[in-house]
Amino acid sequence: MGVAIGEGQGSMLDPDPSIVMSSGMADPHAAGFEALFVKYYPRVIGVLYRVVGDRGLAEELANDVFWKLHRQPWLAASDGDVGGWLCRTATNLAIDHLRATARRRQHEEAAGRQTAGSGASSDPLKEVLRAERAGRVRAVLARLKPAQAQILILRASGFSYRELADSLGVKTGTVGTMLVRAEEAFQKRFRRMYTHEEAL
Repeated sequence: MGVAIGEGQGSMLDPDPSIVMSSGMADPHAAGFEALFVKYYPRVIGVLYRVVGDRGLAEELANDVFWKLHRQPWLAASDGDVGGWLCRTATNLAIDHLRATARRRQHEEAAGRQTAGSGASSDPLKEVLRAERAGRVRAVLARLKPAQAQILILRASGFSYRELADSLGVKTGTVGTMLVRAEEAFQKRFRRMYTHEEAL
């Protein structure tokens, strides 16, 4: 089962190093940091946006991701898997955000208000249902084991099996099994949380 977490990415992914550099990050010790930012920002913001469904919030979390990278110059300067580290950090931050908002039940309310006030859709009911389903998916992800939520988020963001293996630090041959187990856990949790409600 594919997990559709968010809608589209489009041209909003254009990197703007000044967003992060304005925090005083462009110092002599950050050699190559701007190049890493420009290279990986589109993928990081894409992953975050698919999870949180909000452009501004995705940018805030992306700033946190690159701030963490900047505070580890040994990683930015190394030949290690910076891309994998960035994606793992992004998904961890996104999952933490989902858990916090799930506890307060604010994310679903905000999505409902945004949909009701947009008026841009030719089919308001369809938009409400889509926002409701996206909210449910995010709520379920917030209750999965971090590793399961992480692999589902990255796969839904378009990562290949090889990219998943690199990002998660596992062998490519184990990715399929991990995905199947994560999808089964997602389906089980989703049914537990919402099947009874839909039957009413």
